[in-house]
Amino acid sequence: MTIDFQHGTLVLDATEEEMEPLAEFCTWDPRVKRFRAEARHYAPIVTFLHASGAAYDDRARAFDPLDLSFQTPLTPRPYQLEALRAWQQADRQGVVVLPTGTGKSFLAQLAIAATKRPTLIVAPTIDLMQQWASQLEPAFGVQVGMLGGGSKDVLPITASTYDSAAMLMEFIGNRFGLLIVDEAHHLPGPSYRQIATMSIAPFRLGLTATPERDDGGHSVIYDLVGDICYQMHIDEVEGSVLAPYRTERLELELDDDEAEAYQRERAIYVDFIRANNINFSGPGGWTQFVALAARLAGGRRAFQAYLAQKRIARTSRAKFRTIWELLRQHAGERALIFTADNDTAYAIGRRFLLPVLTHHTKARERKDFLDGFRAGTFPVLVTSKVLNEGIDVPEASLGIIVSGSGSTREHVQRLGRILRPVAGKQAMLYELVSMGTSEFYVSDRRRQHRAYQRSR
Repeated sequence: MTIDFQHGTLVLDATEEEMEPLAEFCTWDPRVKRFRAEARHYAPIVTFLHASGAAYDDRARAFDPLDLSFQTPLTPRPYQLEALRAWQQADRQGVVVLPTGTGKSFLAQLAIAATKRPTLIVAPTIDLMQQWASQLEPAFGVQVGMLGGGSKDVLPITASTYDSAAMLMEFIGNRFGLLIVDEAHHLPGPSYRQIATMSIAPFRLGLTATPERDDGGHSVIYDLVGDICYQMHIDEVEGSVLAPYRTERLELELDDDEAEAYQRERAIYVDFIRANNINFSGPGGWTQFVALAARLAGGRRAFQAYLAQKRIARTSRAKFRTIWELLRQHAGERALIFTADNDTAYAIGRRFLLPVLTHHTKARERKDFLDGFRAGTFPVLVTSKVLNEGIDVPEASLGIIVSGSGSTREHVQRLGRILRPVAGKQAMLYELVSMGTSEFYVSDRRRQHRAYQRSR
């Protein structure tokens, strides 16, 4: 029997009798007259063949063990060692759930050092890919390859963006023995899941603070990477590993003219929804609304009304007044202001002359803003979503959520941005909600997490 790697799959040249025990992994491909399997099934196939004493020629694997020297002055925390042991006991396949700021990247370094296999680390953004490379190079004293942001270097230890890995896995999926998926809740995306599907890596580690997905996609993570093998929550390490924190929801009334405009626009939108029996509780509600708004009489006006009532709630005068009051109240602290959309972020930036980070911000400008924030030159940053996850800003102690989605994950990620431990730090997260609007119900939905289920 021979096993080859071809375009992100395994091709096995064997008889039907030889393949019978492996039928759950392989199917007959009449195009090449051979059996074919997803690359992710490499480990169980080879393990079975080895255990059964079958003769086979493994031409799929294009890596060997690495001789690594782990050079770090850091001492692992007890929970990091527990997480490493749990992952090893799960056959080095599984998801570790740790809050932001508790050292997921250092745990990954421990896993790489223990496994000693060529490793591919995938992260959702270029910033995170570069952050991984900058941490791994001194830790192991080797050059780290990068895939993304113009870099196309594949080395025994390589950091990549999800996008670049998804495009290249059919060519490089057999070159790594360990696959580390950072912010693993992104993996279930239709194109991203092929990163794990097209990899032969026998060892897999998923890292995330928030694995759950509203669409149930977390089951895909567990299928492709492994089940949760270790989990720790924010409130379990508050005040020790993470900074102590408080959260407060500020319920703000719209000004009279804003409330009148909101109700008018809301009524136009809701009337259209009801008249056309659009159900947003199902998975296709939004798609149905957009399609009908484009076709039916009054649909364009209904869509404009939808946008208008959102804008009124997100950018109320009371929110702008409160932002100024909070910044004055917490003068001297490093603050992050979060919004749900770019327009609101830029509106706040113009009003208060603050730097704004969105996905439109150029890489050089983004670096300058983050460096300035860390140095204290810019004590406040405004962002839509680009700082929701991953970027390390331990100086931040104040968070102001001006608007956001109903996602519990997003809400927890934003809290995590201000919890990096610094001596004497007391983190504070404010959530601004326009009363009498749909924001109130969105806020209730996204607060359904134990990190917020405390009396403070």
